[in-house]
Amino acid sequence: MAEYKLEVTTGNMKHAGTTDNIYVILFGSEGQSERTKLDNSGIDFKAGKTRTYTVKPASSLGKLLFIKVEKDPFSIFPENEWYCSKIVVTAPEGDAIVFPCDRWISRGELVELRGGKAMTVFEEEHSLLTDLRKRELELKKSLYKWEVTDEKLPHSSHFKDISELPAEIRFSLSKSEQVQYTKKMIGSELKFKGLAESHKKWKDIDDMKNIFWSKKTTLSEYVSQHWKEDDFFGYQFLNGTNPNVIKRCSKLPPNFPVTDEMVKPFLETGTTLEKEMEKGNIFLCDQKIMDGIPARKKDGNPMYATAGLCLFYMNPEQKLIPIAIQLHQQPSEQNPIFLPSDLETDWLLAKLFFRSSDQIEYQAVHHLMSIHYLAEVFAVATLRCFPTIHPLYKLLIPHFRHTLHINVVGRKTLLGPGGALSESSLGKEGLTELMRRALSQMTYSSLCLPENIAARGLETIPNFYYRDDALKVWNHINSFVKSVVEYYYNSDSNVCKDSELQEWINEIFTHGFLKNKLSGCPSCFNTVAEVIKFITMVIFRVSAQHAAVNDGQFDYNSWIPNGSLLLCKPPPVTKGLSSMQTLLEVFPNVGDTVKIVSTVWILSDKYTDVVPLGTYPEEHFDEPALKQMIKEFQAELSYLSEEIAVRNSQLKIPYQYLNPAVIENSVTI
Repeated sequence: MAEYKLEVTTGNMKHAGTTDNIYVILFGSEGQSERTKLDNSGIDFKAGKTRTYTVKPASSLGKLLFIKVEKDPFSIFPENEWYCSKIVVTAPEGDAIVFPCDRWISRGELVELRGGKAMTVFEEEHSLLTDLRKRELELKKSLYKWEVTDEKLPHSSHFKDISELPAEIRFSLSKSEQVQYTKKMIGSELKFKGLAESHKKWKDIDDMKNIFWSKKTTLSEYVSQHWKEDDFFGYQFLNGTNPNVIKRCSKLPPNFPVTDEMVKPFLETGTTLEKEMEKGNIFLCDQKIMDGIPARKKDGNPMYATAGLCLFYMNPEQKLIPIAIQLHQQPSEQNPIFLPSDLETDWLLAKLFFRSSDQIEYQAVHHLMSIHYLAEVFAVATLRCFPTIHPLYKLLIPHFRHTLHINVVGRKTLLGPGGALSESSLGKEGLTELMRRALSQMTYSSLCLPENIAARGLETIPNFYYRDDALKVWNHINSFVKSVVEYYYNSDSNVCKDSELQEWINEIFTHGFLKNKLSGCPSCFNTVAEVIKFITMVIFRVSAQHAAVNDGQFDYNSWIPNGSLLLCKPPPVTKGLSSMQTLLEVFPNVGDTVKIVSTVWILSDKYTDVVPLGTYPEEHFDEPALKQMIKEFQAELSYLSEEIAVRNSQLKIPYQYLNPAVIENSVTI
């Protein structure tokens, strides 16, 4: 009689354990064991515990191929799911094989686990494993389905409510509790102060500083003190929440007739606009993508959003300052070019309207669509096309933790009735049109950071900390991905014959980029290099790029005068007629203001179950070489964290969002 030792580990999260009966069957190349109940004295499956069991088939099973795990009721107790982390099986010959599970198992569910080396489809040799692979993918395709809610936007998963999500992709119980606690705390403070749902207008800008007693950051306080300053306005287009839109300007657009005479007072003495463009010191932000999208009405009253142009100058002090703002695309007498020398409140209004449109474009395009929606496409394609034994599933799946959950919630809370985005100046219909336009123009190269920076001419602009940190993170991810991919694909021909990999990229091309060949997104892979580049982009986008645009929301966007999603009065058409009272009339009312501030608090909060970039608590890879690659990746990220911390200690405004220690591994909020 042969004896197999099983070490069974239960997850250490809340309620991971179970009192139900657990059964296993071992399958080998020379036979299978009987269905065996795992039963020792005492409670077997406690959270965070590992217990040892034995399975004794009549003879050796040969090479161990896979395990079947099943959970049945114990007595009349109600269902309590079990989170199995892994099962390690030691064969009679002494070989120990890790069978990762890392999922919840329900009653009556039969789970088949593969262990050992990650395996591509063309490497499979045993018919039992080939059949297992097919069964797993059939099951996955039935669990994760595509849904088309808009023909011109990325397709989504079919889940409508978080209750429909498989347990293993939902928020942890601790995170759900923390999010609910934050919402209750916000609601209680606003109710106590009488701010929630208030239709009153603000009487004094400084009153906004007291929206929350319980939530302030060093940077949010700095913003409320410096929001009027031009160099801080410019700084935010490099290192704020939207570093994606500014570009070097070598020639003015014909619809932005800025003259030398207009901007001469703001340039270095003796130079001209033309000379500064030749030197590479002039930059442009053009909001033409928003042109012609109508703003919504609120209670019968129109809201306002502009599609402006802003010209920036990198001055000799290496500060990026705005020198001209035009709030609509077509120049006219009713569309003046505002200058820093105008009446202070005129210039503040121009910056406010420009920043408001930047906020709307940022949230809809650069945050929601090009990160959250694409992350969902990447996640669903991965779950559908790769079995758990595939090396690229093992590499990618940690980077999609909680992504489907947060997107299901986000569609309801942000874009549903009463949501902060649906109640922005453009409303849900306007934002949807904005995202449609952006997707039709989106290119693969714009998602690849080094190409994006080069295309915008921003390789050498000083004090661009987002670029500096992001490129280093990109390179570390790329180096790690290269090591992993080349370990499993030693030739381009192996890439071509991996049918699961080819299906994966084709699903992304179809459901993410809507088969738009002009996007440059590949629909198939022909080389190892193409795979490395694409996976680098995916991991960077769902980790570092999300951190860059998400984590500073409260810091920069909770002070509404710095830029609001909602503006209630039209932009000025004539100079010299505004006052601070005009700004107060433009701002949203008290209730709408606190809704925006509450939302950015929740979206940028940190929760205790954060998994930082490069951290893999679930050990998907069993090969020693892969474990070493992960250690080297973690070491590089650790060195970068130290480097950024030293740099930040010398800055008046530290840039901390791309410190690997605080970058989350996936889109979870």
